[in-house]
Amino acid sequence: MNVSGLRILVTGAAGFIGFHTCSRLLQQGATILGLDNFSPYYDVALKEGRTDILRNHPGYSLVRASIEDMDAFGAAWAEFRPDVVIHLAAQAGVRYSIEHPETYVGTNLVGTFHVLELARRHGLRHLLAASTSSVYGGNTEMPFRETQPTQTPLTLYAATKGATELMAHSYAHLFGIPTTFFRFFTVYGPWGRPDMALFKFTKAILEGTPIDVYNDGAMVRDFTYVEDLAEAVVRLIDAVPGGEPLPGDSLSPVAPFRTVNIGQGKPVQLMDYIAELERALGRPAEKNMLPMQQGDVPATEASSDLLRQLTGYVPGTPVSEGVPAFVRWYRDHYQS
Repeated sequence: MNVSGLRILVTGAAGFIGFHTCSRLLQQGATILGLDNFSPYYDVALKEGRTDILRNHPGYSLVRASIEDMDAFGAAWAEFRPDVVIHLAAQAGVRYSIEHPETYVGTNLVGTFHVLELARRHGLRHLLAASTSSVYGGNTEMPFRETQPTQTPLTLYAATKGATELMAHSYAHLFGIPTTFFRFFTVYGPWGRPDMALFKFTKAILEGTPIDVYNDGAMVRDFTYVEDLAEAVVRLIDAVPGGEPLPGDSLSPVAPFRTVNIGQGKPVQLMDYIAELERALGRPAEKNMLPMQQGDVPATEASSDLLRQLTGYVPGTPVSEGVPAFVRWYRDHYQS
């Protein structure tokens, strides 16, 4: 893997995953154009803080624009002339999609359409884009494999991400755009999003307020430490779809298109995850046990076989290391 000298456009660069991905790419010598609209979906100060760090690197530049604004987005793309695009911009959040569905149609569908159109017009060595484990929806066979059907989404968020995979496949087929979609599994770590469980739990425990634990704690997640995920994304840049399929490959028979899970393949009980947080904080959590939330699933587990074959790498940071790393960042950032 060698990204040194590559010109890489990263959408959603001020986001949680975008920030860590840009950081890893910059460390390895890539030139990065970040694009982000600094959506107020959550505290914009976090996005500004991440951006301040990235700006310290001479290989980084930023355009404040939305992928839904084709004029601004297209102008930035044409001026930068990327070799590779990593499309991470999206409206995230499973539960938020139930209350505010319209935002998912605009950002996830229209925005991704603009990415595909610009890739068609200008050409790319490789288009990489974020999907989610939520596309597995009602599937119950574990671990989730990329070749499983994904026609049973449980939320509009999952449906829009699945739709972007289908849209991108059609563009890959019609216009020969080499495309990889990665499906993330419960990403956590420093500089995380405030709407995610670990961030909310940490804040509540430090403030002495109860944490909401859904399905009475009977939840299992394949937690992925964010720096491991960024490493996997960077390694996939060289894994350009094409040629003969690997064993168990999701490579399309009619397009240079592939989906890849990025997960550890070692699911953790939610109550064990909370126990790691209690240890890291040095105090117990007051738990408000609640039923399963609409659109949620009781368990996720990634098959990491394809990722290993393509990159020689699988995320490996255990929650016993990742959770304390997040707590150290949180205490330092919020002086708590």
